[in-house]
Amino acid sequence: MSKLRPLDAERRAQRPDSANFSEALARGLSVITAFDDQRRRMTLSDVARVVDLPRATVRRALATLVGLGYLEAEGRLFRLTPRILKLAAAYLSSNTVSSILQPVCERLSQQVGASCSVAVLDGDEAVMIARAVPARPPAMGLGVGYRLPVFCSALGRALASGMADQDLEAYLARLQPERFTRQTVIAKLEIRRLILDVRRKGYALVDQEAEVGIRSIAVPLRRFDGKPVAALNIGVQPEQVPARTMVAEYAPLLLQEADALQAQLV
Repeated sequence: MSKLRPLDAERRAQRPDSANFSEALARGLSVITAFDDQRRRMTLSDVARVVDLPRATVRRALATLVGLGYLEAEGRLFRLTPRILKLAAAYLSSNTVSSILQPVCERLSQQVGASCSVAVLDGDEAVMIARAVPARPPAMGLGVGYRLPVFCSALGRALASGMADQDLEAYLARLQPERFTRQTVIAKLEIRRLILDVRRKGYALVDQEAEVGIRSIAVPLRRFDGKPVAALNIGVQPEQVPARTMVAEYAPLLLQEADALQAQLV
């Protein structure tokens, strides 16, 4: 087993579960998550630079992942294989939220003729775990696994509204807002006000703050005991549906769905 670098050893010692923490597994997962839409194929050196690990460590991780079928090598380049989807499938098939809400998304999408998604909180991002679109080509990149920033997306603000006060303040303290469009709100006090406003109104309406050409309305979803677990949204192109129509028609529809689903979410 390779010796930990001083920085890695210090980080592991600071973990409350350091005695049971598997450094090898953590390194392997960091190699997997180094690949994305901007880094579809990488050399060993590329991966080592992204994950900030020694080349020898990365070489062993890559060889192991190739042997298990999660990566494939093309000369000096490595890329993910479809087998990596088994990891996502394990979550989606075992998570009752996604299995219950995929049919809901499909029904709502057909009812309103717009995209419908469910997201959960993962760190400081909202990650989609269910999605349905009308019978027309969906926007590229949007789908299960797609991530949105919490602070400027309807799904994210709906999720943030369910945070405990101390967790919300901690999130805002570490937040470094980035302007994604001309309409993105980046003032922390205003972001805080908008999130708290979701608690009062029950829904979040965001107009082209996270992405140009997307107007979205979302509501938090709570499980049977009242704990927030996800958010449900409807997204449209701005020219399709006016914001006032989304508030007047889509917000009550989503809130009704949220009430009906609460007993099913465990």
